Amino acid sequence: MRSVALGFWIRTGSVAEPVEQAGISHLLEHMLFRGTERHSSEEIDQIFDAMGAEVNAGTDKETTSLYSRVLDRNLERAFAVMGEMVFAPTLAELDAEREVVLEEIAMYEDDPQDVAFDALGVAVFGSHPLGRAVIGSTKTVGALTREQLAGFHAEHYVPANVVIAAAGSLDHDELVQMAQALDSRRTRAASGGGASPHAAEGEQAFSFPVRVRFVRKDTEQYHVCLGGGGLARDDARRFALRVLEGVLGATSSSRLFQEVRERRGLAYSVYSFSSLYARTGEVGVYVGTRPENLGAALEVIAAELERFVSEGAAEDELERSRENLKGRVVLAMESTAARMNHLGGAVISEMPILSVDEVIERIDAVRAEDVAALASSLFDPATLSVSGVGPDEDVFRLALEPLRAGRAEGSQREGEGVSASTGAR
Repeated sequence: MRSVALGFWIRTGSVAEPVEQAGISHLLEHMLFRGTERHSSEEIDQIFDAMGAEVNAGTDKETTSLYSRVLDRNLERAFAVMGEMVFAPTLAELDAEREVVLEEIAMYEDDPQDVAFDALGVAVFGSHPLGRAVIGSTKTVGALTREQLAGFHAEHYVPANVVIAAAGSLDHDELVQMAQALDSRRTRAASGGGASPHAAEGEQAFSFPVRVRFVRKDTEQYHVCLGGGGLARDDARRFALRVLEGVLGATSSSRLFQEVRERRGLAYSVYSFSSLYARTGEVGVYVGTRPENLGAALEVIAAELERFVSEGAAEDELERSRENLKGRVVLAMESTAARMNHLGGAVISEMPILSVDEVIERIDAVRAEDVAALASSLFDPATLSVSGVGPDEDVFRLALEPLRAGRAEGSQREGEGVSASTGAR
């Protein structure tokens, strides 16, 4: 290797935000690029351009990250500038960057698939912070002040909340020395506390009543998500969940892909998905299809979910999914960026750092009964909430009939909504 992937991970995201400041984590992530005490915004771009590198960032529900990939000879320079961006942003040019984020919000609003996923988040988590869009809304982002950004930064961007991860052509001890050399004035006291990103969650118990949400948009397709509560990131069953997804809808040989797309041509895009958080998670299925195919597509999806719950998976399906998952893990780990993400994500989440061999061992240990038990508890169609985006709510609700067996009434009716999931510069 001649390169290094470097990342600064901050233990804060949208779950740490007061509802009236929704989107502040994402806006602050953008503001990291607007200059430091030593470098202007343009100079930061020039520095990384001159190294043949890019620096970028992302915000999700529970973490924010700043990352780059540089030649090994440029690591120290990149580290110093990124350290300044994390610990000493000037938060200048707020009005200009706010306009950039408002354009990003508008871009997400124009994407019906993003709108459907955000609507599902509200359906699954209700008023809990996990149900809010990471990017915030035009109203909340438009009202944020520099003082609020500075306060949020002072509370969350402290050493106790930051993990530095790197992979590639580097020496660990030298990386530690770079971290120690960060100006103490900028990093504040190393013993500084730092707020938990889950403070806004409190000890609130999670419940997942069935809800239906619809957002009307003049689209060519209906975009539909079915979902419910999932697993926390430290749940030992997370490996079984990945194997389950390979059988159900995460691969081109999966049941949903084959039955909905390949055999019947009812959709171009159909897949299962999951998100794992600190105390809970989310699972679901997405499909995008034309109005004339909506009812048939949802009927097939409901039937496949019911079949999975009642019959489980065949051994050949499990073996194919296990091998697919192992292959993707091994191939991904040949990327320095993926290794850096693996390290940073594990440490910031207080998870054990598993070697590739340990991950493969956990995947191989997944058995048919493990997958069957998960399918029964997570993917019963009668227990799943639904979100939809499309031109006619009546058409959407009529197409839900195959899912209604055992479903509780009292679903919600929604108009136009703001869309966004994760932020990136």
